[in-house]
Amino acid sequence: MTRRSVTAQYPDVQPDLPPRSRGVIALFEENCTVCMLCARECPDWCIYIDSHKETTPATAPGGRERSRNVLDRFAIDFSLCMYCGICIEVCPFDALFWTPEFEYAETDILELTHERDKLRDWMWTVPAPPALDPGAEEPKEIAAARKAADKLIAAQQAEQAAQAQSAGQAGQAGQAGQAGQTPPESGA
Repeated sequence: MTRRSVTAQYPDVQPDLPPRSRGVIALFEENCTVCMLCARECPDWCIYIDSHKETTPATAPGGRERSRNVLDRFAIDFSLCMYCGICIEVCPFDALFWTPEFEYAETDILELTHERDKLRDWMWTVPAPPALDPGAEEPKEIAAARKAADKLIAAQQAEQAAQAQSAGQAGQAGQAGQAGQTPPESGA
């Protein structure tokens, strides 16, 4: 009550949004496998997906053909959407994201159904995920990948050491053969 009121000059000055604000839903089309989980779990039934199957030829001789789903249409009706975020949570392939974009008002309610081209354009406004806390536990996926990489590096180093040792023994045998001596026997 003791401070003066400040008027936000909205159209000219953009508001400062919190980092996890919910604007619209963006689509990362390359990750979408047309599994339909988002459309099935949506309580408002505002996600529309159409697809078809394509058959890819076998990659190896004697192999079998594979079929995969191809996305034809992905649309979200934002006049029905209640911004609950269930579709984003259930997507197993990280194809849907919250974007802070909030200026998408239309004069006609029928124009609030946004197709995949518009959803893809909003993808580039998605902020980067926040950095992990310095004292946080390492994610189990990264820990497992690091452990596998460490095992691979250790195996490669052991192999290189064995190759160097065998090359050293071969070099000693070659030098002894040139001098007319028999190579010394190793205790291993």
